[in-house]
Amino acid sequence: MRVSVDSNVVLSPKDSFESSVIASSSTIAAIATPLGRGGVGVIRLSGPKAYTMARQLTGKSSFTPRMASFCRFYQQDGTVIDEGLVLYFKAPHSFTGEDVIELQGHGGMILQNQLLARVFELGAQQAQAGEFSYRAFDNDKLDLLQAEAIADAIDATSAAAASSAIRSLSGEFSQKINHLLEQLIHLRLHVEAAIDFPDEEDVDFLSDGVIQEKLEQTQAQIQTVLATAKQGQLLRDGIHVVLAGRPNAGKSSLLNRLAGQERAIVTEVAGTTRDTLQETVVLNGLTLHLTDTAGLRDTEDTVERIGIERARKAITQADILLLVYDVTRDLEEESTPLQLVEQLFGELPDAQRLLIIANKSDLLITNDISAITKIQHNDSYYEQVNVSCETGFGIEALIQTLCDKVGFHPPENSLIARTRHIDALRRTADYLAEAHEQLIVFQAGELVAESLRQAQLSLGEITGEFSADDLLGKIFGSFCIGK
Repeated sequence: MRVSVDSNVVLSPKDSFESSVIASSSTIAAIATPLGRGGVGVIRLSGPKAYTMARQLTGKSSFTPRMASFCRFYQQDGTVIDEGLVLYFKAPHSFTGEDVIELQGHGGMILQNQLLARVFELGAQQAQAGEFSYRAFDNDKLDLLQAEAIADAIDATSAAAASSAIRSLSGEFSQKINHLLEQLIHLRLHVEAAIDFPDEEDVDFLSDGVIQEKLEQTQAQIQTVLATAKQGQLLRDGIHVVLAGRPNAGKSSLLNRLAGQERAIVTEVAGTTRDTLQETVVLNGLTLHLTDTAGLRDTEDTVERIGIERARKAITQADILLLVYDVTRDLEEESTPLQLVEQLFGELPDAQRLLIIANKSDLLITNDISAITKIQHNDSYYEQVNVSCETGFGIEALIQTLCDKVGFHPPENSLIARTRHIDALRRTADYLAEAHEQLIVFQAGELVAESLRQAQLSLGEITGEFSADDLLGKIFGSFCIGK
């Protein structure tokens, strides 16, 4: 049961649905398979009238839950629309927690739309995007983490991301969060008890060190989950990588090498790339959203100038910026790669965001050039990867360096995560740090309790489970206060 504990806390995405949807009093229907030519097409119904509608549609008097029934689907005048299977899931033992009917007919836009139109005639309403999952969330069949994992599994761009999303859907991530919530509730229990019952010897948390130890354990566990969530976010979202540099430096060739196919046109004519070109690839499990850009130079060509403006805009939005230069011509005498970067970008980007790519390294005189070199600038070290888009030299080192730069090293049991999850975990960690300071430095029980309450609220945002948890009942259940 989700209940509000603070009027300014957003509990769930309910505001995005109409009030009729929130009430879940209507029966909804939608095509659950992609429209188009196929062997099977599925229409799903959910709601209090789904079972009755299935009987009216098929003429059958009853259906056995979780058993497939072969049926014909009829128009109101008795003509046959299609034939197929009916599956009945009786509430509350269904995905949404309501009565659910699945109509499995032949695939095809005409048949599916005719069958859906007939269902609407019987009183069903068109389901909104995500409404089946929302009803499952609203009926406590899954939490917000699991609901999000459904979309993440569908939209996964790699096998690792899909596997992680399925683990989140199965409840692994939720279990970690719920375990931490239980620990926070237990901590609040002791603190609130000490405040409300200061004369009880067995709740003197300020001097026995027990709460400090448990608080520090919780802090450590939060950091562990946060590290896992960061890996999950990278699995889900990937990173946006922009390739920039002078014309004919090899940006398009590098894009083609990373993509494993000829996606960008490559010629010896300077200014061949006139616009940004996007390509998504998965390398070492990390999804890279690559953007090839027009070569940066002064030009009178109107079209090329527009392309350069778009290139500069893409550069400002990149997670990682690859400055590609031709080692045989782009560096003037006594100039350095960092000076070239400043010349092209007007400033030197942060070292964590910039990776310098020295292309055509196979043409250098020396044969013992290393794949990666470091360039020191003040207190920072910039990395340069020496590559050859022609031979493939240094490409694996480039991919590994990209993974290292963003900290992508997911364990096999990684869990999918979103930006909001990481934000909530970070705020939880901050509140726990505040509670630790108030406990150790000031021994201020009331402030410790408030920081723990805020930590619990922040953590509860992840699963959508907000509990007003009756601490008094917890206290009486754990301590002999009323003796």
